[in-house]
Amino acid sequence: MHDMPWSKFHWMVILGLGTAWILDGLEIQIVANGGFAKSLGMSTAQVGFTATIYLIGEVVGALLFGRLTDTQGRKKMFVLTLGLYLAASAAAALAPNMYIFWFFRFIAGMGIGGEYSAINSAIDELIPGKFRGRVDLAINGTYWAGAMLGALVSSFFLNTERFEENIGWRIAFLIGPILGLAIIYLRRHIPESPRWLVTHGRGEEAEEIVSGIEREVEASGKQLPHVDESEAMWIKARENLKPNQLAYVFFKMYPSRTFLGLTLMITQSFLYNAIFFTSAMVLTNFYGKSASEAALYFFAFAAGNLAGPLLLGSLFDTVGRRKMIGGTYTLAAIVLLISAWMFQAEMLSALTHTLLWCLSFFFASAGASAGYLTVSEIFPLEARGQAISYFFAIAQLVGAAGPTIFGALIGEGQSRGPLFWGYVFASAVMLFGGLVAFKFGVDAEGKSLEEIAPPLSSYDEHGNETTRLPV
Repeated sequence: MHDMPWSKFHWMVILGLGTAWILDGLEIQIVANGGFAKSLGMSTAQVGFTATIYLIGEVVGALLFGRLTDTQGRKKMFVLTLGLYLAASAAAALAPNMYIFWFFRFIAGMGIGGEYSAINSAIDELIPGKFRGRVDLAINGTYWAGAMLGALVSSFFLNTERFEENIGWRIAFLIGPILGLAIIYLRRHIPESPRWLVTHGRGEEAEEIVSGIEREVEASGKQLPHVDESEAMWIKARENLKPNQLAYVFFKMYPSRTFLGLTLMITQSFLYNAIFFTSAMVLTNFYGKSASEAALYFFAFAAGNLAGPLLLGSLFDTVGRRKMIGGTYTLAAIVLLISAWMFQAEMLSALTHTLLWCLSFFFASAGASAGYLTVSEIFPLEARGQAISYFFAIAQLVGAAGPTIFGALIGEGQSRGPLFWGYVFASAVMLFGGLVAFKFGVDAEGKSLEEIAPPLSSYDEHGNETTRLPV
């Protein structure tokens, strides 16, 4: 799979797996605008907590479905988690009060938390190595295409001149589940990861899937790569990893990679959750914009986040992971710090503040997407899904406090000082992430996943284990 030429199969993977982030971005943008607040009787702090409860759900879902991704397979989980997410999102649209709304937001968060593990594992194991960086970044970046769509949807349905306040946001919430039905249909045609099948003793199924892709490549007139026998690897099926074995992988075999992955995930999670979920409140409380107007301003913010992974993605495969991740984190921090100073000095308007957010997150979005890419690349196949889920869960536990903290700093918009220091702290957090990436980053560009981190179930030609795990 590593040296496979690009084919229609890989486009199907992108459409089937990548489009889920569009739905996530669409729905979260609707929540960020807070159009449901008055009809459900929520205060500003409770709107912030709505984002927090969703993030807590993501943590629970990541922990639950992350292990199942490694034990039961990628395909089962990316179908199950999407179904759960869509059902809960539709139910939230019908919620009669704040508490039921929060309950279904929690369940929807569980679904999307499981998605992160299943999808990122499957993408990296199905996409050719030389395209892996740009594809992974582009797919994670499509979240912002959904956010842009959500901004347009919000500006239309949250406009009280068109819809009643208690009706518009509910219609907007139902758009995602309706579109998601087509995505579930596409996913039924995406096969299980051949790499996962091999490590679970299902080599014949893996061979059948790879042979089918090869036939498609040859039918399109492309030549299959020659694979030298010296690159072959013996794989024996292994039972699911025990907790002590996972701990050995993370803290004995790859301690610096664990520190790297956690740092990248935590820093970007705090930045995004703190600023993204409260940006509409900043525009309304400090610049006097309505919810529908704030949605239009956010369109530019989302466009910057989408453009970053799309325009910079190829550089992560050419310039390299270490330089690009460190550079994007650092540049994002610098621009955010400048915007904080200008905000405190009252030098910004709603438009100029949004444009500075756009520039900062142009870099931050590419770096954040590469954080997921990094975690999914640098650990062995048998622990990949759980690595993503555990690091994601820890990052979200930290990041979940962001919306509530920044919501409190915003208050009713009477003073800029508290929010200024919040922005300074967020800048310092991202700068730290960039420095860690420069120091501990892994040069994974162009390499096969097995070269970056050999499978724990691999054996040499004499049948000896290449990795000895504790019993």
